Amino acid sequence: RPVRRNGMTIVPLSRRAGGLQAYKLIMPGSRRRATPDPRSHEGYEWLYVLDGRLRLVLGEREVVLTPGEAAEFDTQVPHSLAADGATVVRLS
Repeated sequence: RPVRRNGMTIVPLSRRAGGLQAYKLIMPGSRRRATPDPRSHEGYEWLYVLDGRLRLVLGEREVVLTPGEAAEFDTQVPHSLAADGATVVRLS
C-alpha cells in the first residue's frame, strides 16, 4: 500500500523481502526551485520517468530527465531527486 514520505507518495510494486525492489514514486511539483539535501546509501538505483520533469543531482552533476528517459547510478554517490517545475513527476 502507498506510503507518504518527505512529500512524496511511494507505491511498492514488488513485495520481496530483501534483494531487488520496485517502486512507483509520485513527487509534487513546486514553483520554488529547492534542491533536497543529497543523500547516499548502499545500493544501486535505476529509474524511469513516466510523467513530468525530474531534476536529478548526482554528485557534482545535475540533469533534468523527461518522460521516457532513464538513469542508473551507484547510491553511494550523493544524490537527490526533485520535480523540475510545478508539474507532478511520476517515476518508476
